[in-house]
Amino acid sequence: MLSARSLFQEIHDHDEAFRLFCSIAAKGEDQGGWENGRIARLVEDQWLAPRIARHGADEDKHGRIFNALLHKRGLSPVEVPDDTDYTMLLERQGIGLAHTRLRRDEPLGEADVITYLAHSRVTEQRASEQMRLLRKVFGQHPEIGRAVRMISNDEDNHLAYCHEELLRLAAAGHGRRILQTLQETARAEIRTYRDVSLAVMSHMGRILRWPTAKSAVLAAGIHGVFAYELIGGRHRMTTLRMPDRLDALGGPPPRESFV
Repeated sequence: MLSARSLFQEIHDHDEAFRLFCSIAAKGEDQGGWENGRIARLVEDQWLAPRIARHGADEDKHGRIFNALLHKRGLSPVEVPDDTDYTMLLERQGIGLAHTRLRRDEPLGEADVITYLAHSRVTEQRASEQMRLLRKVFGQHPEIGRAVRMISNDEDNHLAYCHEELLRLAAAGHGRRILQTLQETARAEIRTYRDVSLAVMSHMGRILRWPTAKSAVLAAGIHGVFAYELIGGRHRMTTLRMPDRLDALGGPPPRESFV
């Protein structure tokens, strides 16, 4: 019987599948670390800058964690196929702040900050949900449980921070722009998530030698999620509420380290 647990367990138990999974995750986290690091240097809001830097430091840490999980298995990262590169595909659609903009040493304005936070709010919703799923499957696993719990907690913090900061900007009169940016970002993100999910499953299917019927069932499930999100499920990405975790990224990062 197909389930998230059985699927993730199959990937975990196969060296090449696990290698690809961790490589994809590490690249995405590394990219997020770089982006947040650059934004923290360019933003003029002195309240926000250290929190963005903390966000970037967390993403860098996650990249190191995924690479450490590979190292523990005696594996090295592999080149990530372009069709599985979630962050690159979003940037190509004009979602978030372009890398060409971030490479220029020019301060970011308020509109740039809204674009950044809206992009983060949508993508961190996805990351938080994915890590909660992995936490259900592997939270108590002796090899990777601690890493999964740590990253999941961080992603929940990132999502809380995005809610709080966007609500702060909405209260300052930017509500309409924020809502429009969230809606545009969410529409692009759900398409990209579908495409990346299909690509990842295709690569995993070849590695794990899945029968055609199994691949077809998984693809149908991905398309089903896309249809649900297109019709109405994306609203969870575009609404804002004051989080239970206030100032989730205030203060220095925890001293605990995985690697």
